[in-house]
Parts: sequence; structure tokens; C-alpha cells
Amino acid sequence: MAKEDLLTLDGQIDEILPDGRFGVMLENDHRIIAYTAGKMRKFRIRSVVGDRVKVEMTPYDLSKGRIVFREKGPGGGPVGGPRRGARR
Repeated sequence: MAKEDLLTLDGQIDEILPDGRFGVMLENDHRIIAYTAGKMRKFRIRSVVGDRVKVEMTPYDLSKGRIVFREKGPGGGPVGGPRRGARR
């Protein structure tokens, strides 16, 4: 296994923790602490309890991970709709 190889697993957010971290229950019934990836922060993708996510983990520490994708579920999409009066 190369040093750059990452494990990608599916899971579900079950707890929101301070500092932008989340408790994630993986499909194999392991619970880890995960943080949001930089692109998700940049584009302000919000995650809430119950969201299905993809988590990348390093094989060296299997208790921590990085959320790289939030799957759209029913009702997913913009919460407030288009903003009015926003001009550039």
C-alpha cells in the first residue's frame, strides 16, 4: 500500500461537534470523528445530522477522517432559494 492511498467509506452523520467536526457512523458500525474538506468549506456546503456522506481515511489512524462528499437526499437543495436584491 502506497503512502498516499486513502480509504473511502460511506457513513451517516449522527452528531455535530464544535470546531466544524462531526461524529460519523460508518456502514461497518464504527464511529469516527470527521471534519469537512476544504472545498466543502470554500463552497459553504452545510451538513446536518442524518446526511449520508463519503469519508476519506488514512490507514494509519482509523478513528479520524475527512468528509469529502455529501449525498443529496430528499429535500436537498438551496434552503432559502435565490437571493433577492443581491447585485455584483
